[in-house]
Amino acid sequence: MARYIEIHPVDPQPRLVTSVVERLRNGDVAAIPTDSGYALVCALGNKEGLERIRTLRHVSDKHHFTMLCHNFAQLGQFVIVDNADFRLAKSLTPGPYTFILKGTKEVPRRTLNPKKHTVGVRIPDHKITQAIVGEMGEPLLASSLILPGHEEPMTDGWEVNDELGNFVDIVVEGPCGTDGPTTVLNLVKRKISREGAGSTAGIEL
Repeated sequence: MARYIEIHPVDPQPRLVTSVVERLRNGDVAAIPTDSGYALVCALGNKEGLERIRTLRHVSDKHHFTMLCHNFAQLGQFVIVDNADFRLAKSLTPGPYTFILKGTKEVPRRTLNPKKHTVGVRIPDHKITQAIVGEMGEPLLASSLILPGHEEPMTDGWEVNDELGNFVDIVVEGPCGTDGPTTVLNLVKRKISREGAGSTAGIEL
């Protein structure tokens, strides 16, 4: 069974955050709340964790993972972004947006789009997520926790634990956004790939 951890939504307890991070560094897969529903996460270099998440989601090896980041400082070595796109992303984050950008050689190859060499990145507006990724010191690989046959991410920790407690190592309990998945802005193709929880009003690509 997964370890079920309740972390304070406004003032996350450092001891509990550290315990989650230590397990992620040791290869665990966790379900954590974000500003756009629950996400399945693992450490950047965790190849087995990626495969476990693909299996849980019933997706192929072509599924695009997102790099969940604490701030722009964590992104610097992983993506190529010009000044205009940096200003746009900075104005919308933290928040429920995913940005598709060109990845650098620092991004694990298995997480890049094999043809376009792009990667999705996001900086969530969520205290618990921010605390975990900040303590991690590097981005986490993430995939929205959308069960097979469903279109929206799961939003209740107890339900995640009931459904997936035998398949993940950690379930972090906490409130999360319920407005659906993130809005995806493809800054390589210059288009809005998906309208989601983040408003697209005034966004020009």
